Amino acid sequence: MRDWNTSQPFFRNGYMERNERFTLTGRPNDVPISYTAGRNRILSDAFLNLEMSVVNNVADQVFERMLLARFPEHRKLVRTLGWIERSAFASSMAYMLSAQHYQQASLNQTRAQQMGIR
Repeated sequence: MRDWNTSQPFFRNGYMERNERFTLTGRPNDVPISYTAGRNRILSDAFLNLEMSVVNNVADQVFERMLLARFPEHRKLVRTLGWIERSAFASSMAYMLSAQHYQQASLNQTRAQQMGIR
């Protein structure tokens, strides 16, 4: 949302959206969709991320149960490795989905300040 929020002052001043997912025509460098439509698209992306996390967690639990059935004497190790895998998945997904947006938000804020756009 930070990227979308920091882009709004530019849109109000006639700038175009580069990301084709957020334009009216679906082409880059075109008129942006409304703030509400963009927010809804971002929320749907967040729910997609949630779905991927649920699928990963279910798959991890199934795999963990199989390992526990095969190696009951290593219960603590199997559980620990499961937590590590779930944490690594969640962290990498969060980074992949947000890093570019945070960088763009920072650039937007800097540009807006330099240009005197509010």
